[in-house]
Amino acid sequence: QVQLVVSGGGLVQAGGSLRLSCAASGRTFSSYFMGWFRQAPGKEREFVAAISWSGRRTNYADSLEGRFTISRDSAKNTVYLQMSSLKPEDTAIYYCAAASTGWGLNSQKEAYAYWGQGTQVTVSS
Repeated sequence: QVQLVVSGGGLVQAGGSLRLSCAASGRTFSSYFMGWFRQAPGKEREFVAAISWSGRRTNYADSLEGRFTISRDSAKNTVYLQMSSLKPEDTAIYYCAAASTGWGLNSQKEAYAYWGQGTQVTVSS
């Protein structure tokens, strides 16, 4: 069982930066790959980024244009999403998620068994 607690959201102006954190409980954190998803009002939850259990592999949504960076600190059982050059269209609730198998499906929300509670990110123009 893995429990995920998300923090770091807030209000930021366009062009600014935010870092989201996702703290995981459970002794097997290092065996899970982690993902970030987001959901804007009236839209489906969409993939943002994923990182393998080792941290050596990452995957990003093409739409991000290199503005976001995912990382993990296994010693702290925490995964991060550094967001830069934020745009109003990045406004959404951001969720982290954990999965134990299926790295090839890391962009699919159905691959993830555990989800954090989400944090609101609002980017003003």
